Amino acid sequence: MEHRLLWDLTGPEIEAESFRRIDAEASPEQRARFTAAEWHVARRLVHTTADFGILDFLKFTPGAVESGLEALRRGALIYTDSNMIKSGLSVPKLQKFHPGYTRDAILCPVADPATARLAAERSITRALAAVELHAERLDGAIFLCGNAPLALAGMVKLALERGIRPALAVGMPVGFVNVVESKEYLMETGLEYITLAGRRGGSPLAVATLHGIIENA
Repeated sequence: MEHRLLWDLTGPEIEAESFRRIDAEASPEQRARFTAAEWHVARRLVHTTADFGILDFLKFTPGAVESGLEALRRGALIYTDSNMIKSGLSVPKLQKFHPGYTRDAILCPVADPATARLAAERSITRALAAVELHAERLDGAIFLCGNAPLALAGMVKLALERGIRPALAVGMPVGFVNVVESKEYLMETGLEYITLAGRRGGSPLAVATLHGIIENA
């Protein structure tokens, strides 16, 4: 059997064709939910998952994309709750906004010894301990959560109690415990956020969200 494979496309051409197909297959009703800036993010998430169903659960605050772009332009700290996010972010893309972005500059303290000590002392998760240890650094930062719902909930709690406000919160934790609740907690605040309501999420989606924001530049 001869398969109808497209052998002669480059990587960028494959990506462009993928986006063309997503644009064509998304229903007008789905597209109408998003501004042009938001569609760059939404389309990138569909590209990452091949799942158009997530479009019905994707939520933005009105200023989320622009707030993320402004933070990138000033070289704001990027905080992640998993090393998978840290590894997945494109440093060359980030450096187009600010030369200070390097892999090591992306903060992911979940595996740090101090985080482990605090988690053990208080019988809390490392994800929550990491957020609490670095609370002051989260003000004005880009907060990417794609794994641990208590990292997201802990950040929201700090925002409500101590006035710490990330420039953008990407809430994409995945799973069955505290996941829906942490996202709902985020959506009850006045923070700028992008989140995927429900149980779906994951580190690849958090990465894809920031890359989708970058595509607006």
